[in-house]
Amino acid sequence: MAHGAHRSPLLPPHPDLTAARDCEQCLGWGTVVTRDGAHELCRSCQPDAADDEGTDPTGP
Repeated sequence: MAHGAHRSPLLPPHPDLTAARDCEQCLGWGTVVTRDGAHELCRSCQPDAADDEGTDPTGP
């Protein structure tokens, strides 16, 4: 039986490229790579980067 590629459970964040256009921190990409090799939203140009990452704002 053939199997397709498995999707990674950790999808990269989707930045607002309009906000990132002139950012010197991320060079217009909207994301930065951490020391662990993960992609995170740029804290300089992305408004969601300072919010609770990965948490549900509605609570449990």
